[in-house]
Amino acid sequence: MPAAGRKRGRRRVVTIVLAVLVLFPIAGVLVVAVVPPPPTILMLRQALRGEGLDYRWRGLNRISSNLVDAAIAAEDARFCSHHGFDMDAIQKALDHNAEGGRIRGGSTISQQTAKNVFLWPGRDWVRKGLEAGYTVLIETVWSKRRIMEVYLNVVEWAPGVWAAQAAARHWFGKDAEDLTPREAARLAAILPAPRRYQAAAPGPYVRRRAARIQAAMGTVRGQGLDACVVARRG
Repeated sequence: MPAAGRKRGRRRVVTIVLAVLVLFPIAGVLVVAVVPPPPTILMLRQALRGEGLDYRWRGLNRISSNLVDAAIAAEDARFCSHHGFDMDAIQKALDHNAEGGRIRGGSTISQQTAKNVFLWPGRDWVRKGLEAGYTVLIETVWSKRRIMEVYLNVVEWAPGVWAAQAAARHWFGKDAEDLTPREAARLAAILPAPRRYQAAAPGPYVRRRAARIQAAMGTVRGQGLDACVVARRG
C-alpha cells in the first residue's frame, strides 16, 4: 500500500476512535434521560463480592419530598442554583482538607450522579476529568428533577442496598414515598459512609448529623432551595 494510502487509513481509524469517544458518553446520557440506568459498575462490583444487589427504581413521584429536601440539605444546598459545580463548596473543602482532619468532599449531587451512573470508583485524575465532562452533559441534557431522581436511585444506602425504595424498606420497613422528615434526615446522614453507619438505630454521630440535617430541611423548604425539584402550591 502506498504511503499516502496508509496515512489516510490511519487518519480514518483515529477519526472513528475519536467519534466513538465523543458519541458514546452523549448516547449514554441521552438514554438515561428517559429510562432508568442499568446496574452500575459499582453495584456489580459489590454484588460480585457477595454483598447482593437490591436495586429498586422508583420515579420521583413515588419518593417522599422529605428525602429530596434531606439530600439537598446534607449534600448540596445550592443544587437548584448551580450548573453542576459549586465552586464555593469546592474551595471550602480544599481549605478544610489543607488544615488536616477528616477529609471533606466538595462534589455536588450532579457530580456524584455522573460518577455513580457512568464511571468506576476511584480518585484518579482520568476519572475526575471524565466526571467533569459527564457532569456538564447531564446538566445540559437532563432537568434538575431528573438528576435528583437518578441520584436517589443509584446512591448506596447500605452494603448491597441501592435506591431510595430499597433503603426505605431495608432501614424502616416502609416505602420511600412514606418516609417521615426524621427518617429522611437519618438516611441522608449516613450517605457519606453507608457501610459504616446505620439509619434505623443510629449512634451519636448519626443522631447529631441527622438533627442538623432535619433542621436544615426547614430552610430548604422555606427558602425554596428545592424549587427545581419539588412543586409546592403557594
